[in-house]
Amino acid sequence: MSGSASAAMLLEWARKIQAIAQNGLTFTRDPFDRERYVQLRELATVMLAAQLELPVARARDLWDGEFGYATPKVDVRGGVFQDDEVLLVRERSDGRWTLPGGWVDVNDAPSQAVAREIREESGYHSRAVKLAALVDRNRHPHPPGVYHIYKLFFVCELTGGAACAGAETDAVAFFPVHALPELSRGRVLASQIERLYQHRLHPGLPTDFD
Repeated sequence: MSGSASAAMLLEWARKIQAIAQNGLTFTRDPFDRERYVQLRELATVMLAAQLELPVARARDLWDGEFGYATPKVDVRGGVFQDDEVLLVRERSDGRWTLPGGWVDVNDAPSQAVAREIREESGYHSRAVKLAALVDRNRHPHPPGVYHIYKLFFVCELTGGAACAGAETDAVAFFPVHALPELSRGRVLASQIERLYQHRLHPGLPTDFD
């Protein structure tokens, strides 16, 4: 097994241990079991810190806000196209480009969430016209991450607005699908943008999953 594959597997184990601990702390009423689940959570935190080269305190903060039954998080991304060009925004956090998108808020429909994210990050107004893909981030070659995430990719239609960077973005532009800038690969892959473009060209394609 390669070093990168081994690291990815250890990170997967850390997420699994964290989920077991979180679920146990949610449902147990036994003080001794609770102590063991707290120890499990701390073990997961140390594993996470080692794999992502984070201070243990920082790793602990990432999971301290997680309560209730552990489930994957939901991320939406919107593909807005003009001819053979796709709308991208540049993230302030890493200086790289991505499809506009982000976490789905409680009480938001996914289609509303993606339209909101496009507006907040790019200044453009849009509407979702097709769910092109629902993928498990862990099954695609994204860099290792803390959370287990489901990513929803929508083909979207431009309805108005104008380019305007947001609080988390510092540039907005359209790029040829086959000549993309350096991408924020934790958020999106070139292959995902290209597949989204195929869905835009061929609306009858079935939704991709996993």
